[in-house]
Amino acid sequence: MIKKLALTPLVLVLFLTACTTTKKKSSKQTYNPSVAEQAEYYRVQEHLIEKDLPNCQGCIHGSSHTKTFTAPLNVYQIESSAVAELGLRNTKFDIPVTWNKQVAMWVKFFTGKGRKHFVNYTQRAGRYAPVLSKIMADNGLPRDLIYLAMAESGFTNHARSWAKAVGPWQFMPYTGRKFGLNIDWYVDERRDPLKASIAAANYLKTLHNLFGSWELATAGYNAGEGKIGRAVRMYKTKDFWQITKGRYLRPETKNYVPKIMALAIIGKNLDVFGFNEINFEKALDYEEIMVKGNSDLYEVAEALELDFEEVKRYNPEIVRWQTPPYVEGYPLRIPVGAKDAWDDFKDKDSVVADNFKTYVTSGQSSLQQISKKFKVPVNVLADLNPDLSGSHLSPKTVVHLPFREDHSLQASMYSDIYEKSKPKKMARSKRGGYSRSISAYMKKGRRIKNPSIYYTVKRGDTLWRVAQRTGVPMSTIIRTNAHIIKRRQILPGDKLAIK
Repeated sequence: MIKKLALTPLVLVLFLTACTTTKKKSSKQTYNPSVAEQAEYYRVQEHLIEKDLPNCQGCIHGSSHTKTFTAPLNVYQIESSAVAELGLRNTKFDIPVTWNKQVAMWVKFFTGKGRKHFVNYTQRAGRYAPVLSKIMADNGLPRDLIYLAMAESGFTNHARSWAKAVGPWQFMPYTGRKFGLNIDWYVDERRDPLKASIAAANYLKTLHNLFGSWELATAGYNAGEGKIGRAVRMYKTKDFWQITKGRYLRPETKNYVPKIMALAIIGKNLDVFGFNEINFEKALDYEEIMVKGNSDLYEVAEALELDFEEVKRYNPEIVRWQTPPYVEGYPLRIPVGAKDAWDDFKDKDSVVADNFKTYVTSGQSSLQQISKKFKVPVNVLADLNPDLSGSHLSPKTVVHLPFREDHSLQASMYSDIYEKSKPKKMARSKRGGYSRSISAYMKKGRRIKNPSIYYTVKRGDTLWRVAQRTGVPMSTIIRTNAHIIKRRQILPGDKLAIK
């Protein structure tokens, strides 16, 4: 069992700076500054991180340790059997960490086949985990929740799931907006590591208040609070591990909580697991300049003597090539030392974005039709073409489009616009990937002759899960049951020969 230890109190004071971003009148665009105001506080320099948060030895920076265990949080001691089996040095966490076969499976994965993934996650953790940890702590939450972000995205700001969850904390659009993040044509604050972390802290606090358990709260982060609430009522228990014995939760959610625990165990014992030579990225540090709304970031970058991609790296929430036109000013993050170049740049009004592509109508048209043609929101076109507010456009009308004149519409900056129009192509691609994977396993597998034992596929089963349950190599299962598996994915009720 996990033991809870007593904590000493700590008063956390958060000084918020006022955001100077204001809103212009716009047809439908809105901007919520509340999260942005809080994010202004987290301009963190490396020496300040060392002062505020002494790193625990052999840990990913930002992990909890003795000096950060503070009331009203609990500190959890992992089972002595795990300490003995793994040779752990750091054995205390501020989130519950259990040692069982599910957690052990993920530890084995990240120290084996998934080792490369863990190294990449940990290197990026050097840049983001310290400040994400501080945001959690300032909101009265456990610092080890950084391992939830690690499980979600590997600390990648541009991570995007098949379900269209985005950013380091993988917010869905509805949930992101609910917790104060702006998401529109110009910005997607789910990609901002600071603003998204503030929103994630508020969401996690809500989930924990709802369920009173970090296991259920983190499961709710993955599956949604409604799903977990129904599971609690269905099984009449708040014990996450008991709930996972039933079939109601998807395998993804059942695996999600042990995955976080495994990452925390390894992340706080890097040297024990042989991760001794991690090249941590430099901790996030930046300066800010105030630029006008609708500033061309290519021209801003030129004035700063930086590459456009470098400016975008510091401002991942800006998804296009200009700052939002519906704000008076936008606080732009830049590398430390670049502010002098901006201060010396005299013609700051010259960086306005005006280099737009244009479209000339060939017949009677409307902004709605052009919106559909180019997959651009109508309100964005209306704001860009204030003189074309009428419903009907005459032939040869020039319409400004929100693409930079020298950009291809197939550029990665606009990839999100066209992904909805390619479901068939994507489906074909997935089928092709499935066939190639199956063929590779077929070559490696051993075919069972005259099988006598069969496994009946259950709801939620995958080939990998069947292999884990039966102890039969997946390649053998695929080779023996090729008459089913080569045609399609397995379905509940299928009988697979396993011995």
